[in-house]
Amino acid sequence: MKKTSFWLGILLALILTIPSVVAAQQKVRGVTDTEVTIGWSTPLSGPAALWGVTGLGGKAWLDYINDQGGIHGRKINVILKDDGYNPARAMANLQEMKNEIFAVTALLGTAVVNACRDFFPENKMPLINAYGNTRMFEDYPKDKLRYIFVSYPDYRDEAEFLTAWAFKNLGSRKFAIFYQNDDYGKLGWLGMANGVGQLSGAETVAAVPYEVTERALSAHALKLRESGADTLLLYTSPVHGPLVLKEMAKVGYRPKVLASFPLGDPIMYQIAGEVWEGVYPAGPNLGGMPGVDPEADRIADILKKYNPKIAGKEYLGLFGAVSSMYLVEGLKQAGRNLTPETMIRGMESIKNWQSEAGGAKVTFGPNRHHGANGSRLYRAQGGKHIPQTDFIMYQPRF
Repeated sequence: MKKTSFWLGILLALILTIPSVVAAQQKVRGVTDTEVTIGWSTPLSGPAALWGVTGLGGKAWLDYINDQGGIHGRKINVILKDDGYNPARAMANLQEMKNEIFAVTALLGTAVVNACRDFFPENKMPLINAYGNTRMFEDYPKDKLRYIFVSYPDYRDEAEFLTAWAFKNLGSRKFAIFYQNDDYGKLGWLGMANGVGQLSGAETVAAVPYEVTERALSAHALKLRESGADTLLLYTSPVHGPLVLKEMAKVGYRPKVLASFPLGDPIMYQIAGEVWEGVYPAGPNLGGMPGVDPEADRIADILKKYNPKIAGKEYLGLFGAVSSMYLVEGLKQAGRNLTPETMIRGMESIKNWQSEAGGAKVTFGPNRHHGANGSRLYRAQGGKHIPQTDFIMYQPRF
């Protein structure tokens, strides 16, 4: 009788324990047995609204993945919010979403990422492939950095490359830069200045900033013309680069022009018109170029099927889709038991991996959270961006 009572007690204890174990498993924020919820804050309006197409592309790819069955039996739900390229709005979005989401993908803008970066370690939430100045993470404490995963070109490294390439291949000697007056633009300026400093016979003759709220750029164009620069670097939004080129054309100033990769979308032809012909835009290491690379075209066709608004903006749609591919690969590697810790380990297990969109291979690890850092140079020609180089890889920054 005593033995029977003993085993009945054990059985009762197990029965009472099972609900608490199940409840503990369900306490992972943003995760259920059938779904994982991802947050996405991006500029769907405002001065950088074009860049918000990355969010549309990222969601379209996840919709496609859901139609393939999801990951480990879970569909991926996306909460997509507009932050207008405003750091305060981005933080408000994150605060509103934080109790519903497991991770955030592709937070966009150097000022936005910098203002929000502490949110992720404070809330033990992974941030997958933020779009912003990578150097803000170089000296970030390792216990905080473990939540951050980036595979994104460094603006300063890119500007040094553009400067050296123009010197060697275009005969450039007098360099100027038109740049957004924030860390994005300033790092382009520093990179160009450093690059010029390493080139015998080259000089920096002008560095002209603008504010993101400005639209009247005729005075800026005159300053650039007066500098006598034979080569101009653009570290701008997709709005301000075309605006200043049009103003420069009005005063008869047409130097050689190279542009940072945020202006790598061939849609720049639609925005800038004929002044875009002959520009040398960079592209990121994330993927190939729609209209040029077959693997990029295949992904772009899928994205347009799920969201027709991406048509004509395939480059940025692909850009966002690749960030979703990083997320998906991390979820696969994390396994069915999904927690922030298993996701971190899953991301850190990605080695020499290439996304379906092409691009450079990516490696993360416990001591490497900058998966790839590189660029490819293109030339605007006949409505397309034609590759001029292979992917040029720089050292990971963190």
